[in-house]
Amino acid sequence: MSGPTVAAGYAATLVDFAQRSGASRHALLQAAGIAPDSLADHDARIPFERYVALMRAAKAMTGDPALALRYGAAVDLSDISILGLICLASETMLDAFAQMNRYGQLVVEAANTDGGERFALQRKGGALWLVDNRVIPPDFPELVETSFALMVSGTRRFGDTPFVHEVQVSYSDPGYAGVYQEIFRAPVRFGASWNAMRIDEAWLSHTIAEQPRYVFGVLAAHADRMLERIGQGQSLRARVEAAALPALHTGGVSAETVAGQLGISRQTLYRRLKGEGTSFEQILDALRHQLALHYLAGRKVSVKETAYLLGFSDPAAFSRAFKRWTGEPPSMMKG
Repeated sequence: MSGPTVAAGYAATLVDFAQRSGASRHALLQAAGIAPDSLADHDARIPFERYVALMRAAKAMTGDPALALRYGAAVDLSDISILGLICLASETMLDAFAQMNRYGQLVVEAANTDGGERFALQRKGGALWLVDNRVIPPDFPELVETSFALMVSGTRRFGDTPFVHEVQVSYSDPGYAGVYQEIFRAPVRFGASWNAMRIDEAWLSHTIAEQPRYVFGVLAAHADRMLERIGQGQSLRARVEAAALPALHTGGVSAETVAGQLGISRQTLYRRLKGEGTSFEQILDALRHQLALHYLAGRKVSVKETAYLLGFSDPAAFSRAFKRWTGEPPSMMKG
């Protein structure tokens, strides 16, 4: 199967939702060119272009232009992909974000605009933003609609504290801004320079852990095998992260050592990562950023200890890096 793909579960749950909204299941699959038996295994893959055709057919047949938003708000990520189960087995919301970066390709294969993380936490104007760095096809904003609605509605199962305080999207008003307000319950700005949500920082340390820790390990191992089968996108990135993580605190993690662990040459590692739009240095930097937020959330460890765990030569070097990542020194990280 050439070209980007999506999880069969992503298409199957969309078909079910559209059918409940009045569309014909047979007509939907026929319009999208999807064989019914190809959706039986939610871990299977279907071409991205067929998912796009399915979404457009579903909107037309239901007469609902905001179907992608409503679908995202109604479905549970654990019904779509193993990624949802992994998130539910994560210790905190911040941990779940990390897993979404690592295994997001299991839902939708997509390149990132900067070669870095799919979802990035970025501080701007004193507020914390969750940024979707995925390259969005200009004629298919439904990717953003569904993803953001999934995340926002998913947090509501854990409490009444609003997760999102503002939404900004890069595309123009699609004509149903009222549905955005209904689902996000926050101001929405169209035509922005990014696709991002201003979130409540308290959610980062919110405990999830709905499954025992050993379940997380089992699911993650299965997800790693699935990434290997996909054979592109973040699968090499995930392998690089997994190889670098155990030795990160030594400060001796290098492209040479990681390439050796993966059984490839340094040149091959760089070439393949470049083909994915990233580099070893970007991956290592993003991994340190992600772990720094994890360690400092809830004051798990001190700034000095965090610098050591991430392999920095001294706390000052770590503080400079943290300020580059977030715009603030690590001492300002709230518990």
